[in-house]
Amino acid sequence: MTPKMLLLPILLPAALAAILLLLPRTLRLLRDVLAVAGAAVLVYYGFVFFSVKDLRYAVPWLGMGIDFDLRLYHFSSFILLALAGFLILITLYATVKMKDAPRGREFMAYVFLTAAFANGAVLANNFVPLVFFWEGLLVTLYGLITIGGRPTSGRTAVKALLISGFCDFAMILGIGLLWTVSGTATMSEISVEPTGLAAAAFVLMMIGAAGKAGAMPFHTWIPDAATDAPVTFMAFLPAAFEKLLGIYLLARVSLDFFKIQPGSAMSILLMIVGAVTIVLAVLMALVQTDLKRLLSYHAVSQVGYMVLGIGTAIPIGIAGGIFHMINHAMYKSGLFLSAGSVEHRAGTTELKKLGGLRRDMPLTAFGFIVCALAISGVWPLNGFVSKEMVFHGALETGYTVFAIAAWIGAIFTFASFLKAGHSVFFGERTREVPEVRESPPAIVLPILVLAGLCILFGVYNKLPLTLFIQPILAGHAEAGAPLDFTSHALDVFNMVALISIGCLVLAFLLHRHGFLKGGRKAHLASEPIHRLPGVHQLYDLAERRVFDPYEQGVKVLHGLSTVLFKAVDRPIDFVYEKIVTVTGSKFTGILKKAHNGHYANYLAWCLAGLIILAGALSLLAK
Repeated sequence: MTPKMLLLPILLPAALAAILLLLPRTLRLLRDVLAVAGAAVLVYYGFVFFSVKDLRYAVPWLGMGIDFDLRLYHFSSFILLALAGFLILITLYATVKMKDAPRGREFMAYVFLTAAFANGAVLANNFVPLVFFWEGLLVTLYGLITIGGRPTSGRTAVKALLISGFCDFAMILGIGLLWTVSGTATMSEISVEPTGLAAAAFVLMMIGAAGKAGAMPFHTWIPDAATDAPVTFMAFLPAAFEKLLGIYLLARVSLDFFKIQPGSAMSILLMIVGAVTIVLAVLMALVQTDLKRLLSYHAVSQVGYMVLGIGTAIPIGIAGGIFHMINHAMYKSGLFLSAGSVEHRAGTTELKKLGGLRRDMPLTAFGFIVCALAISGVWPLNGFVSKEMVFHGALETGYTVFAIAAWIGAIFTFASFLKAGHSVFFGERTREVPEVRESPPAIVLPILVLAGLCILFGVYNKLPLTLFIQPILAGHAEAGAPLDFTSHALDVFNMVALISIGCLVLAFLLHRHGFLKGGRKAHLASEPIHRLPGVHQLYDLAERRVFDPYEQGVKVLHGLSTVLFKAVDRPIDFVYEKIVTVTGSKFTGILKKAHNGHYANYLAWCLAGLIILAGALSLLAK
C-alpha cells in the first residue's frame, strides 16, 4: 500500500457528498445505492488500513513546520474502521427513515462530508490540517440539525454551532500554546510535561476534546437536537461519530501530547469532569418523558465514564474509558435507531403514549432491550466489562469518591432504562397509537447488528480488548506493568462487580416502587425521585434552563445590550440628533441673517478679521 492511499478515506466520501448533493430528487434510488455502496467501500478499506502497521503521507505545505501530514497507526486505524462501520449502518437506515424527508438529499451529502472531515481529523499528524478538518465538522453539524425542519431547528443549530465553536476555539488556543512549548506542529513528535504554559495548553485542548464528545457543561445543545433534529442525526453524530472523535483526541492529549500521572492535578481535573458529567446528566435523563430526550441525556452521561477512565491515568482505567467509547457508540446508536424505528411506525416517542409494542415490533424491542441492558452495565454484555474497568481504575487512584459517583450513575442509568423500556415495549397498549407493524429491514438490520455486537463484545470481550484496546496502551504502561485486562472482565465474584450488581438491584427496586406509586404507569416511575423535597425545585430550575450556560449567556448578552443601548447608544444619539442638530440649525440661521448681500458688511467683516489676525500674531511674537 502506498502512502497516497491515506487520501482515499478523505477524498472518496467528499466526492460522494458532492455527487449525492447534485443528483436530482427523482433519482433517489440511485442516490441510495451510491451511498450504501460508497459506505461499503470505506468499510472494506477500513479493514485494509487496520491490517497495516504504520503508514505516513507527508508533503510540504505552508512552510514553518506546517505540512500536510497524515499518519496511520493502530489507534487511528481502529477509529477509521469504527467510523466506517457506523457510516454504513446509518446510511442503510437513512435510505428508509429519510426517504420522504424534504431535504433527504442534503442529509446524505452532509453525512458523507462529515465522514470525510472525521477521517481527515483522525489521520492528521500536523495541527494545522487537524484544525481544518475539525472545524469543517461545524459546517455539517449546523446543516444536519437544520434538516429537522422544526420551527426551533435553526435556533438549536446556532446553539450547537456556538457551543462547539467555543470548544474548538479553546482547542486552537491550546494547540498554539503547545506548539510554542514543544516547538513543533507535528503531533507524533510531541510529548511534554503539563506544567506552566503546557498545563494551560492541556486544559484548553481538554475543553476542545471533551466539548466535541459532549461532556458537561458543553452538552446543552444535544437534548435540544434530540427534539429538533432527525433521529438519524442523533444516532450518527452525538451517539457515534462525535464520541469517537472527541474521546480519540482526549486520549491522544492525555497519552501522547502530555505526560499525565495518576493523582496529578490534570488527572484529578479530568476525573472531576467525568464524575460530574455522569451524575448530573443521568439525573436529568431519569425524569424525561420523551424517549429521544432521555437517550440524549444518557449520551452525555456516558461520556463521563470515558473521561473518568482516561483521567485515572492508570492502564486499566484508560483501557476501560477507550473500550467504553466504542461500546457506547454501539449501544447508544442502537438505542437511537430503535427510537427512530418506534417513531417511524408509532409516530411519536412520548413515553405516556406508548406501550406494549414488543408484540408488534419484536425485532426493534429485542434490539432496544439488548442495547439498554448493555448501557446499564448488565452482565455479560459489553457495557458491564468497560464499566468494571473504569470502576477498578477509579478505585486504584485512591479517590473512592469517583468510583461512588460512577456507581450512582449506574443506579440511575438502569432505573431510567427500566422506565423507558417498560413504557414503550411492555405494559398495556394506549389509545394514542394505532396498530403498528415491524419496521422495514433497512431500519431493523442496523439495530440488530449493533445489538449483536453488544453481545459479542461482552461475552467474547477478549476480541476487542486484545485486538483494539491493548495495543493502544502498549507503549504507555510502566515497565513490567501487566496489560492483560481480560482475566477478570467477566468475573462477577469480586467486590467491585458485586457492588455494581447491587446497584442494578437497587435500580430495579426504585423502578418498581415508582411504578406502583404512579398507579402502575411506567412513565411515572421516576416521579418519587422527581418530587423529593428540594430535588423537585432543582429539576424545575433545570427544565427552565437556569443551569444552561448558553441560555444564561444569551440572557446576559441581552441585558448587556439593553444597558449599552440605554446608557451609551441613546445618549450619543441624543447628542448627534438633538444637540448637534439644534446648535447647527441655530448657527446657520444666524449666518443666513448675517449674509444679507450688503457690500459694506462684508468689507467690515474682512477688516475685523485682519485686525484680529494681526493682534493674534503680535501676541505670539511677544
